[in-house]
Order: sequence, then C-alpha cells, then structure tokens
Amino acid sequence: MGSTTPVEYLFESSTKAHFSGFRMDGMQAMNSQVGQTTTSVNENVHKQPFIIGVAGGAASGKTTVCDMIIEQLHDQRVVLVNQDSFYHNLTAEELTRVHEYNFDHPGEYAFDNEKLLSLVEMLKHGKAVDIPKYDFRSYKNNVSRRFCSRKYNSFVLLADADVRLARRIRRDTGEKGRDISMVLDQYSKFVKPAFDDFILPTKKYADIIIPRGGDNHVAIDLIVQHIRTKLGQHDLCKIYPNLYVIHSTFQIRGMHTLIRDAQTTKHDFVFYADRLIRLVVEHGLGHLPFTEKQVVTPTESVYTGVDFCKRLCGVSIIRSGESMENALRACCKGIKIGKILIHREGDNGQQLIYEKLPQDISDRHVLLLDPILGTGNSAVQAISLLLKKGVPEANIIFLNLISAPQGVHVVCRRFPRIKIVTSEIETGLNQEFRVLPGMGEFGDRYFGTDDE
Repeated sequence: MGSTTPVEYLFESSTKAHFSGFRMDGMQAMNSQVGQTTTSVNENVHKQPFIIGVAGGAASGKTTVCDMIIEQLHDQRVVLVNQDSFYHNLTAEELTRVHEYNFDHPGEYAFDNEKLLSLVEMLKHGKAVDIPKYDFRSYKNNVSRRFCSRKYNSFVLLADADVRLARRIRRDTGEKGRDISMVLDQYSKFVKPAFDDFILPTKKYADIIIPRGGDNHVAIDLIVQHIRTKLGQHDLCKIYPNLYVIHSTFQIRGMHTLIRDAQTTKHDFVFYADRLIRLVVEHGLGHLPFTEKQVVTPTESVYTGVDFCKRLCGVSIIRSGESMENALRACCKGIKIGKILIHREGDNGQQLIYEKLPQDISDRHVLLLDPILGTGNSAVQAISLLLKKGVPEANIIFLNLISAPQGVHVVCRRFPRIKIVTSEIETGLNQEFRVLPGMGEFGDRYFGTDDE
C-alpha cells in the first residue's frame, strides 16, 4: 500500500465501482455458456456477503448499538466483529511502557491491518474465518471465534465528546483495570487526536449518521428494518437493482405449488396461472411513471391521487407470452398489444421469424410478456428488436412468472436500464436448458397442446 494508510486504502477501495456499497470485482465472471451447472450459479449468487461497517469515537456507543441491533434481529446470520480483535500482542518490553503505546493510530503498529483486510476479503466471498478475541488486561489475543458474513453498508455514530470521555473512564477503570490518571493521559495524548484525524472525517463516507448512539432508538429501529429487508431479499435483487420479485405470501406460494404440480389439470393450471399473471402485471404497472391528479368525489371533497401512464403497450413473445395478454387487457382497458415470434433451435440458436408492433411504439412504455425467463436468449432478441424500433431501454418492463438466475444475469448485464418483474427466482437450468424446478412447457400446459 506504500504510503497509503489502511483507513485511506479502505475508503479508496469502497469508492470504486460497486452495487449498494459492495464491490463486484471479486465476483466470478459468468460462464459464457448458459448451460453451466446450477451449482456454480448458486455459488456465485447466494453467497454474496452483507457487511455493515460501524465507525465512531471511543465510547460513542458502537458496541451498544450493534448489540441492540443483533438482539432485535434474533437472526443467527448476524454476527459482530470488532476491530479491537486485531490489536497486535504486546511484547514484554512494550508491556513495561504500555502507557506510552498508541492503541488508536490505524497506520502505526497498533492493529494487524493486513490480517484484518485479509479476513474482510474472505468474509466478502462468504468464507468462514477465525476472529481473535483480544484481552485488554493481558494485551494479548487468547482465543478465536468462527464467523461468516453477508453484505456491506456503513454508518457512523456520533456522541458528545464529554459523554464519550465519561463513558471511557467508567469502562476502562471498571472493565479493563486502568487507573483514572492513565485513562485521561491516553485520552489527551492518543484517543482525541486519533478521533479528529481519522474518525471524524469518515462522516462523509457514511450511509447513515446516528447521533446519541444507543439512546437513538428510532435510528436503530430503522437500521433493523433495513437489515431485515436486505436479508429477506433474493441475492440477485441485491446485485441488480432493476430486478423486482413480488413479495411472497402463502397465497402466492400455494398458487405456485399448484401450477408446478405435474398432476394439476389444465383447467386448474390456467386458473391459478392467470391469478399469478394478474399479480405480476399489476406489480409491473406500479413501476410506470405517473402524474398527480385531483378529482372531486361524490361528497364534493377533493381527492389528490395519480393519473395512469397513457402511452403504454404490451408485446408478447409468441406463444407462451400470449397467455399473459388477457391479464394485461383486464388491467389496461383498450391497450395495444404487439407480437414477436422467435424460432428456437435447442436454445443455442435464435431466429426472429415474425413481428407486428404498434407503429408508434417508440413513443410508448412497453410491457414485454413471457412467463418463463430461462437462458435469456429469447428475451435478448425481443429487447434488441424493441431497441431497434426506437424504444428507450428504460421504457421496457419485462414481466414473467419465474426466472432462472442465468437468464437474469444475461438480460440485466446486457440491458441494465430495463426492469424485470417476476414472482419467483428458480434454482437454475439443467443440461437441456429447462428451468428447475420449473413448471414444464408453459405454453403446452396453458393451451392444452402437450403430447398427452
């Protein structure tokens, strides 16, 4: 790192290209052949870490806030790793003049920064690591604890300097066996200068600033809600902010169970597929732009609402996509619907056979309809055609019932400004490019044209 301090190195690293604070340059490139095994895809996607960095002055309430967050989450996936664990062990000579030892300068000899950065890198890749536990009475690391991580955000805790000093005196004299004169001497000589030079400037890198530490229950509740949301999201949604999976309920899960069951009759398959499609369509419509509108109600009151997007059309990928047209028509009265037919040879070759689209499609928002996103090849062909017709990429919303991770990667990387709305993310694809666990050939089951 040359003359760069560890703190500067961490901040420099965190400001490079990233998604939601987590740099993606460590993620393995996806195999160009979409027929790769399901296991490798899941290893790349489902083990992306979620790390929350917490900074603050000595006795500002960092550990208190973290403990309160963990207590509210009741989640075994949430663990606490302290930078204090990475103090160097003091030698016998250093112990004789411990009052002169600077424990607060990150660029000097206090911390084993190389070990810290190495373990953070391992945590970012979902690997288990051994975290040492530092004994402040003996100034040595005694035992190790094994942890894993999840992803990355950061927040800074701010507390009044007098409050922090009072807390430090109480903690160091009571828990660490220090005398008050030594605490005050270290505070004035090392702690306060380190805070001014290294901790206070980190405010500009923080996602959240929390005044009053553990006394700020509103801020802690908001952070807990944020973490719960992140832990509840599919990992692909953390990578691609343009991917939306509708919130799963027992009703949605039950309908998926029925349409995935090979023994479900055509009548029931169509009935429950239509219900799911309607939910996906409604969710997709919620991502369209709107304008504020006021109306007068029958009670002569003024109601402030929104006006629907007027310039809209649907485009179905024949033939499975046609199963979604009725739901779209039920939601959008008189909507224009175009069609695209793409010929599949296995799933390696794609050929555009037919297209019939509204002449003014370039001026419209487009809902692209296909119930299954598998390899993503057909979607790429269809989206490429829409772009050639002049449709802005950001004006395309791709609606489907289920999506394979391979297809999500292909579409989102190729077209980062379109939106994908789906009801469930699948496990992956088999060697025949069929979605797993899937629901079979959707078009055959929906239209009753299967071999049986």
